[in-house]
This record gives sequence, structure tokens and C-alpha cells, in this order.
Amino acid sequence: MNVLGIDIGGTGIKGAPVNTVDGVLLAERLRIPTPNPATPEAVAEVVKEIVHHFEWTGHVGCTIPARVEHGLVRTAANIHKGWIDTQVDSLFSGVTGCRVTVLNDADAAGIASMRFGAGRSLDGLVFFITVGTGIGSAMFYNQQLIPNTELGHLRLKGMAAEEYASNRVREQEGLTWKKWARRFQKYLDRIEFLFAPDTIIIGGGISRPAKVAEYWSYLSTRAELRPAELENEAGIIGAAAAAI
Repeated sequence: MNVLGIDIGGTGIKGAPVNTVDGVLLAERLRIPTPNPATPEAVAEVVKEIVHHFEWTGHVGCTIPARVEHGLVRTAANIHKGWIDTQVDSLFSGVTGCRVTVLNDADAAGIASMRFGAGRSLDGLVFFITVGTGIGSAMFYNQQLIPNTELGHLRLKGMAAEEYASNRVREQEGLTWKKWARRFQKYLDRIEFLFAPDTIIIGGGISRPAKVAEYWSYLSTRAELRPAELENEAGIIGAAAAAI
């Protein structure tokens, strides 16, 4: 089945139709800057624009950087506070005329990885950790998603982990990759202490091969550690896959 996947991020909203059998984009993705302020209504208009651009009338899968419970947004750590308690699937369906499935962005990227990327065929307990503006997490047991883990908010050094070890913090504080890796290692240690996963997959912008080469040798885990493979297309592909 073909589904339109849309990935809502802090700086850009990206979409493309996806073949959900093999996880391949069927057209060049469209990227539109995220509106400022990124209120639910403003973002809904961008989602509508993407749907119209592809002349789409079928199913739509959409990510959002928040905890989503049955289409209802519960948190807003990295998005406009107006999203809290928004029934976002109904909002997007209303403006597009399509059936829309909405889920957490890290969960979507994790789904893509488990079906089509570095996590395909993996059993046991697998964590997908996405590192960018914040830190997102997705947990899978025998390929089954356990949604809305939000482990970027674990406490490290008296603050949320994503305020201590995200890629945004690395850039803002001018940390070398080695110094940043020491911070991120503390985060991985906490994940392993709490959950003892079999595999940890690292995704987000830092999963690009050129960046992986900068820090990978500084990390050490009991779990098998893998870089993600789908990079910036993961959210789009996972959103589409989740819609069916």
C-alpha cells in the first residue's frame, strides 16, 4: 500500500509518498519551513499544502515531536505549548480530507529502522535513540513498538538528558566530538542500567556516516551498538508505515 508520510520537525516539515512494502519513497520529498510560531493551526496548513502538492487522497501518516496517545498530544517539550490536548489526527483530517494517523517522531523513525533499516529482523529488546535538537527514544520488544517512552527526559547531571547530551547542545557549547561522546556515553550507561537492551540503534542527524566516524570509537556498550541507516527519510517512512 502507498501512504503519504509527513515528518514535522522544528525547522522543516517534510513529506513524500511511500511504498510501505519496501520502505521506498515514490517521489522526491517536499520540504517546507516550519512556521513560526508553530501553532497547531499553522502546522495544519503546511500539512494541507503537502497533501495538495502530491494530489493525495489516500491514507496519511504524520509524526510530531511530542507524546501522542490515540491522536491526542500530551506533551510539548520541543514544540509550541498550544499543542497540548490537541486531537491532532482530527485536526489534520479536517483540513486535508484524508484519514491521518499521528505518532511520536522517534517512534516513527524507530518503526522505519526496525522494518527497513538497521533493526530489520532484530528480536529481543531494541532501543532506537534519535539525537538532534533533543533526544528521542523508541523501544521495541521482538519487533513490537512500546510507544511514547520519551527517554530523552531522563535526568543527567540535574537536567533532562537532551539538555546535556543532544547534538544541539554539542553545537551550542562548541564541544568536540570526543567531549560530546563522553556525555552521550553517560546517557547510554543510564539506558543500559535501567533496561539492559540487546541492541541500541543510534539515529538522527548524527547517524550520517561522516559524523559516525567522528565519535563512534568513543562509545562502549554491553548491547550491540548500531548506527541507523535511513537518515533523514526515517520519519517519513515510519509515519507512512504506522498509518497501516
